Amino acid sequence: MYLPIKTQPSCASAWLAAVTAVNSASGSHDAQNVIVDVANPTVMSDADLEVISLVDEYLREYDRYPVETVANTIFPRSLFLRHKAPAFYDIYRTKVLPRIKKGDWGRYFDRMITFPLQKKGKYLNPLDEMVTKMRDQVASGRCFRNVYEITIYDPIRDAGPLMNRQCLSFLSFKLTDGPERKLLLTAMYRNHYYIERLLGNLIGLGRLMKFVADEVKVDVGSLTIVSTHAVVDCPSDRESLSDLLDEARATGSLREAA
Repeated sequence: MYLPIKTQPSCASAWLAAVTAVNSASGSHDAQNVIVDVANPTVMSDADLEVISLVDEYLREYDRYPVETVANTIFPRSLFLRHKAPAFYDIYRTKVLPRIKKGDWGRYFDRMITFPLQKKGKYLNPLDEMVTKMRDQVASGRCFRNVYEITIYDPIRDAGPLMNRQCLSFLSFKLTDGPERKLLLTAMYRNHYYIERLLGNLIGLGRLMKFVADEVKVDVGSLTIVSTHAVVDCPSDRESLSDLLDEARATGSLREAA
């Protein structure tokens, strides 16, 4: 059982198409194995920005995290722009992470850059190691294109509790063939809230791709998300949510996404 969403040009249009499809998939407004594909997760038209603003206004009205906060859990773009790699890794650990509430939500980037080893106080930086490996491969004569993965799920921390676990589980990066290589990313979610989280997740993953692609000196390709369970959550009432979706559908070039 799966629900494919037609490839969309941007994160905002992909969000609208996915929410529309899942919202009507069942009486419980959920679906299994939803596949969302974004042709260019870094592009933002005026219509995209308008939809993001609408979603932000809705989330703030009902006391939910804004889109930018959700995006920053995956890639802290402002921090990177100020400090660049590799300095921003340590600054994130020492300055940003201590300010995040206890628990797993909001710590996706931490899991990407800090994988604890058995020896106390020692850890790997999976993201940095992946970027280094990919950069070396791209610069070499022979390039392995399908060996770049980051595990977010940690059986030591996550196998026990049934609640409050991270929703993003796995990231699989690929490189296309040919002289003009592009970076592809497939992200797997075990559970996905499409109103509170999906748009911010798409934007954050697009920013992560941009970071990796720039460091490796390739172009950004498509982003694919597999939501093994997706739900159109409702922070308000269904009527207010329908109004939000109607406003988004009425926004310029995003009409076709609906």
